[in-house]
Amino acid sequence: MTIDMDTMLAKIKDRQWALADIDWDAPGAELITDEQRPKLKAFMADLCWIENIGARGFAALAKKAPTPTIAEIYRYFHAEEQRHANAELALMKRWGMLDGDEMPEPNVNIRLAIDWLDKYADGMSLSILGTVIPMLEVALDGALLKFLLDEVDDPVCHQVFEKINNDESRHIVVDFAVLDMIGHAKARKLAVEFVGNIASPGLILGAIMYAPLLNRIRNEIVGMGMEPERLYDAVKRFRQLGERGEQTWRVPTYQVLKRHASVVVKPRHPYHLLANSMVWASDRYPKALLRPIPSWFKELTHEPAA
Repeated sequence: MTIDMDTMLAKIKDRQWALADIDWDAPGAELITDEQRPKLKAFMADLCWIENIGARGFAALAKKAPTPTIAEIYRYFHAEEQRHANAELALMKRWGMLDGDEMPEPNVNIRLAIDWLDKYADGMSLSILGTVIPMLEVALDGALLKFLLDEVDDPVCHQVFEKINNDESRHIVVDFAVLDMIGHAKARKLAVEFVGNIASPGLILGAIMYAPLLNRIRNEIVGMGMEPERLYDAVKRFRQLGERGEQTWRVPTYQVLKRHASVVVKPRHPYHLLANSMVWASDRYPKALLRPIPSWFKELTHEPAA
């Protein structure tokens, strides 16, 4: 899965867009029904914050990038994820879901993911971050964005998510190309990095955070009427894209997440009892123990900008 990163960077620069490119007052907002609005508001709030999890991940990846060109690509991806979050906020504002300067609150599992990223992501190796971020992008963004386009008739929503999907397709191409590059490292280096990270408090806490986050999203999209198979298909795509790389299979973290994915896509697997118990427990996590929402929260805005 070799790609010319200089050509990709040029394409990314050429395909930039802004909220000001969208006519936010165009007809179509009235197509959101009162029945849809409450669950759609919660769904959009989660999606907005998941974009920011991706943004924080790319910020950390930029510090670990194997080349200056890839580091710059990751910095663009960081900005694009923030733009996606802002566009989703603008849609919420358009649909009458936000009052004044109100910002949606992240659910507890997303808060815990943000806390984990802020505390541990910069210390994680490229092989760990370079596997976890593609999994989140493929599984969460892939399933959630496609679901929105099926469920929402507002043409402005479709215009926004066409742009977001185009960005995400480039993210995934780069994600898996870098993952394949990681796989070309010497086996000893990959093993040392994996063993060194697998026993670390950061990675253990990350695994505890990831399982209920994925299952909460699954439960929420089922509650909105989406078949869980849509999420399962997105999770399967992680394995399918990884198998295209010649050396991706050599990355231990990829093998771990691929095996985890094979469990997630089995609805009756006992794993779901554990993961849903973790969702239940996280709902009872003391709010006083949550760290403050990080300062980059202030960068979120639904206001169109050039």
